[in-house]
Amino acid sequence: MRRPGTRRREIDTTLRAAYGEGLLSHRTFDHRVGQLVTTGPVHPDWLVGDLSLRRNRPLRFALAERLERITQLVRGADADPQAPLLALNWDGGPETFLIGRASACDICLGDETVSRHHARLFFRDGEWIVQDLNSTNGTLLNGRPVGRAQLRPGDLIQFADQAFRVD
Repeated sequence: MRRPGTRRREIDTTLRAAYGEGLLSHRTFDHRVGQLVTTGPVHPDWLVGDLSLRRNRPLRFALAERLERITQLVRGADADPQAPLLALNWDGGPETFLIGRASACDICLGDETVSRHHARLFFRDGEWIVQDLNSTNGTLLNGRPVGRAQLRPGDLIQFADQAFRVD
């Protein structure tokens, strides 16, 4: 099982290496790290997709990516591993998020397949729980429809056609 925040730490390491190699200005580095530490959807390609580091990636990252992919296949998460991250605070933080298309939602998704009030995420006893709010197109966790389910880092959660990797 992946530890909470693993993917965010990998992205942070890449951003720091790019800054150290002069690929990012101080302002751009601060902006991207600021986006990385916010709670909510984070798209890895937007943060590090344009970076080409000069040195080879450490072997441990290549092995970690392969292990993550094997874990996803075993758990049934066969969608793109580069799906945007749903960055959650596993130390508590805000305890409830409403997800949907309505502008009043905490996490507002612009896709028409997402219901106005699609799902709710809430933090209880050290765990994040997703609850579908009788949405039209449903909520999937690792490819399976759910009404209410516990989330783990690395899970693939899908609200209608919008998929996210839990981190």
